[in-house]
Amino acid sequence: MHEFIRTLEQEYEKHQNPTIALEQKAYMRHQFDFYGLKATERRAIQKPFLVAKYLPAKSDLHTLVKALWQKPQRDFQLFAQELVFKYCKQFEKGDIALLEYMVVHKSWWDTVDYIAYKLMGAYFVSFPEERQLYLDKWLASNNLWLQRSALLFQLKYKEELDTELLTTAINSLLGSKEFFINKAIGWILREYSRTNPQWVIDFVDQTVLNTLSKREALRLIM
Repeated sequence: MHEFIRTLEQEYEKHQNPTIALEQKAYMRHQFDFYGLKATERRAIQKPFLVAKYLPAKSDLHTLVKALWQKPQRDFQLFAQELVFKYCKQFEKGDIALLEYMVVHKSWWDTVDYIAYKLMGAYFVSFPEERQLYLDKWLASNNLWLQRSALLFQLKYKEELDTELLTTAINSLLGSKEFFINKAIGWILREYSRTNPQWVIDFVDQTVLNTLSKREALRLIM
């Protein structure tokens, strides 16, 4: 496992670009360091590390991801979430704890959104009976990023989206002054309008939404 991370680190270092790294750090409000790899370049570098036959054992996933999450360069967290995606079909009950860890540590939209709709979304497809439990937990957490996850995990569910859960999540967060909450409310409604526009229109008509949320929700309809 340590060799896996060390080899990845060596590959990132070979291709680092300090000028781009500074630009990336500034774009992310100086919260994280970077190697200066553009997304296409980073994915090309890490592609061999995501080949199925070379993946670490699933039993090592929690430890491996947490080690990657401790690295200062953001590239490691971006890689880690794509690594976890490779194990979606192997998710077991309890793996949600790892996804929560990823959301609440080094939190920002670039990781949280991917984790919410690609990883948590996949987890709750496998374990739908846990949705309500974690929705209630996250909405009550006062953690901005868990609350955003409660809104976005159904982003790509289309016809399978549970409107009762979505309604609960949105209503629980109405009145929030947080940009990332109000943007997420609009985003999930806009995405669902591709599948059920009338439901979204009716919901917006019946709910006092933040101006940003309403504008985003109706963008594809009005």
